[in-house]
Amino acid sequence: MNSISTTCVIAGGGPAGIMAGYLLARAGVDVTVLEKHKDFFRDFRGDTIHPSTMQVMDELGLLDEFLKVPHEDVDHVSVEIGGEEFRIGNFSHLPVRCKYIAFMPQWDFLSFLSSKGNAFSGFHLMMETEAQSLVRENGRVVGLKAKTNDGEIVIKADLVIGADGRHSTLRDDAGYKARDLGAPIDVLWFRLDHDAPQEHAVFGRVESGQMMVMLDRKTYWQCALIIAKGAFDDVKAGGLDAFRARVAKLAGRPDAGEIKSWDDVRLLTVAVDRLERWHEPGLLFIGDAAHAMSPIGGVGINLAVQDAIAAANILFRPLKEKTLGDGDLARLQKRRWFPTWATQALQVTIQNKLIIPVLKGGEIAAPWFIRLAAHSQFLQRIPARVVGMGFRPEHISPELKAAFAKP
Repeated sequence: MNSISTTCVIAGGGPAGIMAGYLLARAGVDVTVLEKHKDFFRDFRGDTIHPSTMQVMDELGLLDEFLKVPHEDVDHVSVEIGGEEFRIGNFSHLPVRCKYIAFMPQWDFLSFLSSKGNAFSGFHLMMETEAQSLVRENGRVVGLKAKTNDGEIVIKADLVIGADGRHSTLRDDAGYKARDLGAPIDVLWFRLDHDAPQEHAVFGRVESGQMMVMLDRKTYWQCALIIAKGAFDDVKAGGLDAFRARVAKLAGRPDAGEIKSWDDVRLLTVAVDRLERWHEPGLLFIGDAAHAMSPIGGVGINLAVQDAIAAANILFRPLKEKTLGDGDLARLQKRRWFPTWATQALQVTIQNKLIIPVLKGGEIAAPWFIRLAAHSQFLQRIPARVVGMGFRPEHISPELKAAFAKP
Protein backbone atom coordinates (compact mmCIF):
# COMPACT_ATOMS: atom_id res chain seq x y z
CA MET A 1 0.00 0.00 0.00
CA ASN A 2 1.38 3.41 -0.99
CA SER A 3 2.10 5.85 1.80
CA ILE A 4 2.73 9.59 1.92
CA SER A 5 3.30 12.05 4.76
CA THR A 6 2.03 15.54 5.42
CA THR A 7 1.61 17.81 8.44
CA CYS A 8 -2.18 18.01 8.25
CA VAL A 9 -4.58 15.90 6.21
CA ILE A 10 -8.15 17.14 5.78
CA ALA A 11 -10.92 14.75 4.76
CA GLY A 12 -13.55 16.62 2.76
CA GLY A 13 -13.30 19.32 0.12
CA GLY A 14 -16.30 21.34 1.23
CA PRO A 15 -16.26 24.90 2.63
CA ALA A 16 -14.67 23.89 5.95
CA GLY A 17 -12.00 21.65 4.41
CA ILE A 18 -10.97 23.91 1.54
CA MET A 19 -10.88 27.06 3.67
CA ALA A 20 -8.87 25.38 6.42
CA GLY A 21 -6.48 23.92 3.84
CA TYR A 22 -6.01 27.26 2.12
CA LEU A 23 -5.35 29.19 5.33
CA LEU A 24 -2.95 26.64 6.80
CA ALA A 25 -1.01 26.28 3.55
CA ARG A 26 -0.75 30.04 3.19
CA ALA A 27 0.69 30.13 6.72
CA GLY A 28 3.37 27.62 5.74
CA VAL A 29 1.81 24.35 6.91
CA ASP A 30 1.98 21.36 4.57
CA VAL A 31 -1.66 20.35 4.00
CA THR A 32 -3.34 17.62 1.97
CA VAL A 33 -7.08 17.97 1.28
CA LEU A 34 -9.04 14.94 0.09
CA GLU A 35 -12.20 15.24 -2.01
CA LYS A 36 -13.95 12.02 -3.01
CA HIS A 37 -15.59 13.40 -6.15
CA LYS A 38 -13.86 14.33 -9.41
CA ASP A 39 -15.13 17.92 -9.19
CA PHE A 40 -17.02 20.23 -6.87
CA PHE A 41 -20.24 20.25 -8.87
CA ARG A 42 -23.22 19.15 -6.83
CA ASP A 43 -26.70 20.49 -7.51
CA PHE A 44 -28.80 21.98 -4.71
CA ARG A 45 -25.95 22.52 -2.31
CA GLY A 46 -25.97 25.51 0.01
CA ASP A 47 -24.72 28.57 -1.81
CA THR A 48 -25.31 31.55 0.47
CA ILE A 49 -22.09 33.46 1.08
CA HIS A 50 -22.81 35.71 4.04
CA PRO A 51 -21.31 39.12 4.88
CA SER A 52 -19.09 37.57 7.58
CA THR A 53 -17.45 35.29 5.01
CA MET A 54 -16.95 38.09 2.50
CA GLN A 55 -15.41 40.23 5.25
CA VAL A 56 -12.80 37.52 5.77
CA MET A 57 -12.21 37.37 2.01
CA ASP A 58 -11.49 41.10 2.24
CA GLU A 59 -9.05 40.52 5.12
CA LEU A 60 -7.30 37.95 2.91
CA GLY A 61 -7.01 40.45 0.04
CA LEU A 62 -9.24 38.28 -2.17
CA LEU A 63 -12.57 40.07 -2.11
CA ASP A 64 -12.30 42.19 -5.26
CA GLU A 65 -11.37 39.17 -7.34
CA PHE A 66 -13.92 36.99 -5.55
CA LEU A 67 -16.75 39.37 -6.39
CA LYS A 68 -15.97 38.94 -10.10
CA VAL A 69 -17.28 35.37 -9.81
CA PRO A 70 -20.93 35.43 -11.00
CA HIS A 71 -23.33 35.87 -8.10
CA GLU A 72 -26.47 37.70 -7.00
CA ASP A 73 -26.54 40.28 -4.19
CA VAL A 74 -29.41 40.22 -1.70
CA ASP A 75 -29.70 43.04 0.84
CA HIS A 76 -33.10 42.17 2.28
CA VAL A 77 -35.48 39.25 2.74
CA SER A 78 -39.27 39.35 2.52
CA VAL A 79 -42.02 36.83 3.28
CA GLU A 80 -45.69 36.63 2.39
CA ILE A 81 -47.87 35.24 5.18
CA GLY A 82 -51.56 34.72 4.63
CA GLY A 83 -51.53 37.06 1.64
CA GLU A 84 -49.66 39.89 3.40
CA GLU A 85 -46.05 40.75 2.60
CA PHE A 86 -43.49 41.60 5.29
CA ARG A 87 -39.83 42.60 5.12
CA ILE A 88 -38.09 40.66 7.89
CA GLY A 89 -34.39 41.34 7.39
CA ASN A 90 -32.30 44.27 6.13
CA PHE A 91 -28.58 43.67 5.66
CA SER A 92 -27.73 47.17 4.41
CA HIS A 93 -26.72 48.42 7.87
CA LEU A 94 -24.16 45.73 8.74
CA PRO A 95 -20.70 47.06 9.74
CA VAL A 96 -18.88 45.31 6.89
CA ARG A 97 -17.81 46.08 3.36
CA CYS A 98 -20.39 43.80 1.71
CA LYS A 99 -23.76 44.62 3.24
CA TYR A 100 -25.59 41.77 1.56
CA ILE A 101 -25.73 38.02 1.07
CA ALA A 102 -24.11 36.77 -2.13
CA PHE A 103 -25.79 33.83 -3.81
CA MET A 104 -23.02 31.93 -5.55
CA PRO A 105 -23.00 28.26 -6.59
CA GLN A 106 -20.97 26.39 -4.00
CA TRP A 107 -18.81 24.76 -6.68
CA ASP A 108 -17.71 28.25 -7.82
CA PHE A 109 -16.85 29.23 -4.26
CA LEU A 110 -14.81 26.05 -3.73
CA SER A 111 -13.12 26.32 -7.12
CA PHE A 112 -12.10 29.89 -6.35
CA LEU A 113 -10.61 28.98 -2.96
CA SER A 114 -8.80 25.89 -4.25
CA SER A 115 -7.30 27.85 -7.15
CA LYS A 116 -5.90 30.31 -4.62
CA GLY A 117 -4.58 27.45 -2.52
CA ASN A 118 -2.74 26.04 -5.52
CA ALA A 119 -0.47 29.10 -5.45
CA PHE A 120 1.20 27.71 -2.31
CA SER A 121 3.61 24.79 -2.37
CA GLY A 122 2.15 23.35 0.83
CA PHE A 123 -1.40 23.03 -0.56
CA HIS A 124 -2.19 19.60 -2.04
CA LEU A 125 -5.72 18.85 -3.25
CA MET A 126 -6.36 15.21 -4.12
CA MET A 127 -9.60 14.73 -6.06
CA GLU A 128 -11.33 11.36 -6.36
CA THR A 129 -9.72 10.39 -3.06
CA GLU A 130 -12.07 9.21 -0.31
CA ALA A 131 -11.04 8.97 3.34
CA GLN A 132 -12.15 5.60 4.70
CA SER A 133 -10.59 4.93 8.10
CA LEU A 134 -8.20 6.30 10.69
CA VAL A 135 -4.70 5.06 11.39
CA ARG A 136 -3.74 4.86 15.06
CA GLU A 137 -0.47 4.22 16.85
CA ASN A 138 -0.02 4.08 20.63
CA GLY A 139 -3.51 5.44 21.27
CA ARG A 140 -3.16 8.42 18.95
CA VAL A 141 -4.49 9.14 15.47
CA VAL A 142 -1.49 9.45 13.15
CA GLY A 143 -3.15 9.48 9.74
CA LEU A 144 -5.81 7.86 7.61
CA LYS A 145 -6.41 5.35 4.86
CA ALA A 146 -8.02 6.57 1.66
CA LYS A 147 -9.32 5.04 -1.55
CA THR A 148 -8.11 6.40 -4.88
CA ASN A 149 -8.60 5.30 -8.48
CA ASP A 150 -5.20 3.59 -8.22
CA GLY A 151 -5.97 1.73 -5.01
CA GLU A 152 -5.64 2.41 -1.29
CA ILE A 153 -3.19 4.89 0.16
CA VAL A 154 -2.04 5.69 3.69
CA ILE A 155 -1.51 9.35 4.54
CA LYS A 156 0.46 9.95 7.73
CA ALA A 157 -0.05 13.30 9.45
CA ASP A 158 0.38 15.15 12.73
CA LEU A 159 -3.30 16.08 12.55
CA VAL A 160 -6.32 14.60 10.78
CA ILE A 161 -9.21 17.03 10.31
CA GLY A 162 -12.57 15.44 9.59
CA ALA A 163 -14.53 17.87 7.42
CA ASP A 164 -16.38 15.17 5.50
CA GLY A 165 -19.91 16.31 6.19
CA ARG A 166 -22.91 15.27 8.24
CA HIS A 167 -22.50 11.64 7.16
CA SER A 168 -18.81 11.65 8.10
CA THR A 169 -17.06 8.36 7.45
CA LEU A 170 -14.23 9.28 9.80
CA ARG A 171 -16.65 10.20 12.55
CA ASP A 172 -18.24 6.76 12.28
CA ASP A 173 -14.84 5.07 12.21
CA ALA A 174 -13.81 6.96 15.34
CA GLY A 175 -16.98 5.81 17.11
CA TYR A 176 -18.30 9.32 17.69
CA LYS A 177 -22.07 9.73 18.05
CA ALA A 178 -23.74 13.05 17.36
CA ARG A 179 -26.48 14.29 19.66
CA ASP A 180 -29.69 14.63 17.63
CA LEU A 181 -31.41 17.93 18.47
CA GLY A 182 -34.48 17.18 16.37
CA ALA A 183 -35.40 18.20 12.85
CA PRO A 184 -39.13 17.70 12.21
CA ILE A 185 -38.88 18.92 8.63
CA ASP A 186 -37.42 17.95 5.27
CA VAL A 187 -36.97 20.08 2.16
CA LEU A 188 -37.84 19.38 -1.48
CA TRP A 189 -35.56 21.22 -3.93
CA PHE A 190 -36.55 21.89 -7.54
CA ARG A 191 -36.33 24.52 -10.25
CA LEU A 192 -38.91 26.70 -11.91
CA ASP A 193 -38.39 28.75 -15.05
CA HIS A 194 -37.75 32.45 -14.60
CA ASP A 195 -41.06 33.75 -15.88
CA ALA A 196 -40.69 37.51 -15.29
CA PRO A 197 -38.49 40.04 -13.44
CA GLN A 198 -39.20 40.09 -9.72
CA GLU A 199 -38.55 42.62 -6.98
CA HIS A 200 -37.22 40.02 -4.54
CA ALA A 201 -34.18 37.80 -4.94
CA VAL A 202 -35.26 35.84 -1.86
CA PHE A 203 -38.91 35.38 -1.19
CA GLY A 204 -40.90 33.12 1.10
CA ARG A 205 -44.59 32.34 0.94
CA VAL A 206 -46.51 30.87 3.87
CA GLU A 207 -50.05 29.52 3.60
CA SER A 208 -52.05 27.15 5.72
CA GLY A 209 -50.21 23.83 5.72
CA GLN A 210 -47.55 25.01 3.26
CA MET A 211 -44.31 26.95 3.12
CA MET A 212 -41.96 27.59 0.19
CA VAL A 213 -38.85 29.70 -0.37
CA MET A 214 -37.83 30.94 -3.83
CA LEU A 215 -34.27 32.04 -4.65
CA ASP A 216 -33.79 34.11 -7.79
CA ARG A 217 -31.02 32.64 -9.98
CA LYS A 218 -31.72 35.13 -12.83
CA THR A 219 -32.27 32.35 -15.36
CA TYR A 220 -34.39 30.20 -13.03
CA TRP A 221 -35.92 30.03 -9.56
CA GLN A 222 -34.39 27.59 -7.11
CA CYS A 223 -37.26 26.56 -4.87
CA ALA A 224 -37.43 24.88 -1.49
CA LEU A 225 -40.74 23.39 -0.39
CA ILE A 226 -40.75 22.59 3.31
CA ILE A 227 -42.54 19.40 4.29
CA ALA A 228 -42.96 17.40 7.48
CA LYS A 229 -40.20 14.92 8.27
CA GLY A 230 -40.60 11.74 6.23
CA ALA A 231 -43.59 13.06 4.26
CA PHE A 232 -42.03 12.81 0.78
CA ASP A 233 -43.59 9.40 0.11
CA ASP A 234 -47.02 10.83 0.95
CA VAL A 235 -46.38 13.76 -1.39
CA LYS A 236 -45.47 11.37 -4.21
CA ALA A 237 -48.48 9.20 -3.47
CA GLY A 238 -50.69 12.23 -4.13
CA GLY A 239 -49.46 12.33 -7.71
CA LEU A 240 -47.24 14.62 -9.75
CA ASP A 241 -50.15 16.71 -11.06
CA ALA A 242 -51.25 17.54 -7.52
CA PHE A 243 -47.68 18.45 -6.59
CA ARG A 244 -47.32 20.73 -9.61
CA ALA A 245 -50.61 22.44 -8.77
CA ARG A 246 -49.45 22.95 -5.19
CA VAL A 247 -46.16 24.46 -6.30
CA ALA A 248 -47.82 26.70 -8.91
CA LYS A 249 -50.20 28.10 -6.31
CA LEU A 250 -47.38 28.89 -3.90
CA ALA A 251 -45.25 30.40 -6.68
CA GLY A 252 -48.14 32.57 -7.87
CA ARG A 253 -48.11 31.24 -11.42
CA PRO A 254 -50.55 29.30 -13.62
CA ASP A 255 -48.60 26.04 -13.70
CA ALA A 256 -45.31 24.29 -12.88
CA GLY A 257 -45.02 22.20 -16.02
CA GLU A 258 -41.22 22.36 -15.98
CA ILE A 259 -41.33 19.70 -13.25
CA LYS A 260 -41.51 16.80 -15.70
CA SER A 261 -41.08 13.93 -13.25
CA TRP A 262 -40.09 13.16 -9.67
CA ASP A 263 -36.51 13.04 -10.93
CA ASP A 264 -36.71 16.86 -11.05
CA VAL A 265 -37.37 16.97 -7.28
CA ARG A 266 -34.56 16.39 -4.79
CA LEU A 267 -35.09 15.46 -1.17
CA LEU A 268 -32.90 17.13 1.45
CA THR A 269 -33.23 15.20 4.69
CA VAL A 270 -32.77 17.87 7.34
CA ALA A 271 -30.66 17.12 10.40
CA VAL A 272 -29.68 19.26 13.37
CA ASP A 273 -27.07 17.55 15.52
CA ARG A 274 -23.65 18.07 17.10
CA LEU A 275 -20.84 16.18 18.71
CA GLU A 276 -20.31 16.70 22.42
CA ARG A 277 -16.56 16.27 21.87
CA TRP A 278 -14.93 17.28 18.57
CA HIS A 279 -11.44 15.93 19.10
CA GLU A 280 -8.96 13.45 20.48
CA PRO A 281 -5.16 13.32 20.14
CA GLY A 282 -4.35 13.76 16.45
CA LEU A 283 -8.00 14.12 15.32
CA LEU A 284 -10.38 17.08 14.97
CA PHE A 285 -13.86 17.45 13.46
CA ILE A 286 -15.17 20.75 12.07
CA GLY A 287 -18.09 21.92 9.93
CA ASP A 288 -21.02 19.58 9.36
CA ALA A 289 -18.97 16.65 10.65
CA ALA A 290 -19.04 18.33 14.07
CA HIS A 291 -22.44 20.03 13.84
CA ALA A 292 -25.09 19.59 11.16
CA MET A 293 -27.23 22.68 10.60
CA SER A 294 -30.80 23.12 9.40
CA PRO A 295 -31.15 25.05 6.11
CA ILE A 296 -32.95 27.79 8.08
CA GLY A 297 -31.05 31.01 7.44
CA GLY A 298 -28.67 29.31 5.02
CA VAL A 299 -25.91 29.55 7.62
CA GLY A 300 -24.28 26.14 7.14
CA ILE A 301 -21.50 27.29 4.79
CA ASN A 302 -20.65 30.22 6.98
CA LEU A 303 -20.50 28.24 10.23
CA ALA A 304 -18.16 25.82 8.45
CA VAL A 305 -15.98 28.67 7.20
CA GLN A 306 -15.89 30.20 10.69
CA ASP A 307 -14.73 26.84 12.11
CA ALA A 308 -11.95 26.74 9.51
CA ILE A 309 -10.77 30.27 10.31
CA ALA A 310 -10.69 29.57 14.03
CA ALA A 311 -8.82 26.32 13.40
CA ALA A 312 -6.19 28.10 11.32
CA ASN A 313 -5.81 30.90 13.89
CA ILE A 314 -5.31 28.47 16.77
CA LEU A 315 -3.49 25.56 15.16
CA PHE A 316 -1.13 26.98 12.53
CA ARG A 317 1.71 27.69 14.98
CA PRO A 318 1.68 24.35 16.90
CA LEU A 319 1.43 22.54 13.56
CA LYS A 320 4.45 24.40 12.17
CA GLU A 321 6.43 24.00 15.37
CA LYS A 322 5.46 20.32 15.83
CA THR A 323 4.06 21.04 19.30
CA LEU A 324 0.40 20.24 18.65
CA GLY A 325 -1.37 18.85 21.71
CA ASP A 326 -4.91 17.93 22.63
CA GLY A 327 -5.17 21.20 24.53
CA ASP A 328 -4.88 23.11 21.25
CA LEU A 329 -7.80 21.11 19.81
CA ALA A 330 -9.84 21.65 22.99
CA ARG A 331 -9.24 25.39 22.66
CA LEU A 332 -10.73 25.31 19.16
CA GLN A 333 -13.87 23.49 20.31
CA LYS A 334 -14.29 25.84 23.26
CA ARG A 335 -14.18 28.87 20.96
CA ARG A 336 -16.67 27.48 18.45
CA TRP A 337 -19.04 25.85 20.95
CA PHE A 338 -21.16 28.91 21.79
CA PRO A 339 -21.91 30.04 18.20
CA THR A 340 -22.73 26.44 17.30
CA TRP A 341 -25.05 26.02 20.30
CA ALA A 342 -26.74 29.40 19.84
CA THR A 343 -27.32 28.94 16.10
CA GLN A 344 -28.79 25.49 16.52
CA ALA A 345 -30.96 26.61 19.45
CA LEU A 346 -32.39 29.37 17.27
CA GLN A 347 -32.99 27.00 14.35
CA VAL A 348 -34.75 24.44 16.55
CA THR A 349 -36.95 27.17 18.05
CA ILE A 350 -37.96 28.41 14.58
CA GLN A 351 -38.67 24.84 13.47
CA ASN A 352 -40.81 24.00 16.47
CA LYS A 353 -42.57 27.31 17.13
CA LEU A 354 -43.10 28.66 13.61
CA ILE A 355 -42.70 26.05 10.88
CA ILE A 356 -44.42 23.03 12.44
CA PRO A 357 -47.62 24.97 13.38
CA VAL A 358 -47.78 26.17 9.76
CA LEU A 359 -47.40 22.65 8.35
CA LYS A 360 -50.16 21.38 10.65
CA GLY A 361 -52.63 23.71 8.93
CA GLY A 362 -55.18 26.00 10.41
CA GLU A 363 -55.57 29.73 10.10
CA ILE A 364 -52.37 31.56 9.19
CA ALA A 365 -51.52 34.99 10.53
CA ALA A 366 -48.18 36.74 10.88
CA PRO A 367 -46.82 36.67 14.45
CA TRP A 368 -46.76 40.01 16.26
CA PHE A 369 -42.97 40.30 16.15
CA ILE A 370 -42.91 39.93 12.36
CA ARG A 371 -45.56 42.63 12.03
CA LEU A 372 -43.59 44.87 14.37
CA ALA A 373 -40.30 44.28 12.54
CA ALA A 374 -41.91 45.03 9.18
CA HIS A 375 -42.56 48.60 10.36
CA SER A 376 -39.14 49.17 11.94
CA GLN A 377 -35.88 49.31 9.99
CA PHE A 378 -34.04 49.07 13.28
CA LEU A 379 -35.73 45.78 14.21
CA GLN A 380 -35.04 44.42 10.73
CA ARG A 381 -31.33 44.76 11.51
CA ILE A 382 -31.52 42.17 14.31
CA PRO A 383 -32.23 39.05 12.19
CA ALA A 384 -29.89 40.42 9.53
CA ARG A 385 -27.12 40.71 12.11
CA VAL A 386 -27.71 37.19 13.46
CA VAL A 387 -27.91 35.60 10.00
CA GLY A 388 -25.35 37.75 8.20
CA MET A 389 -22.63 37.86 10.85
CA GLY A 390 -23.41 35.01 13.25
CA PHE A 391 -23.03 34.89 17.01
CA ARG A 392 -19.22 34.95 16.93
CA PRO A 393 -17.77 36.00 13.58
CA GLU A 394 -14.16 34.99 13.13
CA HIS A 395 -11.39 37.15 11.68
CA ILE A 396 -7.86 36.45 10.48
CA SER A 397 -5.70 36.91 13.57
CA PRO A 398 -2.68 39.25 13.41
CA GLU A 399 -0.41 36.25 14.16
CA LEU A 400 -1.83 34.21 11.29
CA LYS A 401 -1.69 37.15 8.92
CA ALA A 402 1.96 37.78 9.84
CA ALA A 403 2.74 34.16 8.92
CA PHE A 404 1.16 34.40 5.49
CA ALA A 405 3.38 33.85 2.49
CA LYS A 406 2.84 35.75 -0.72
CA PRO A 407 1.28 33.69 -3.52
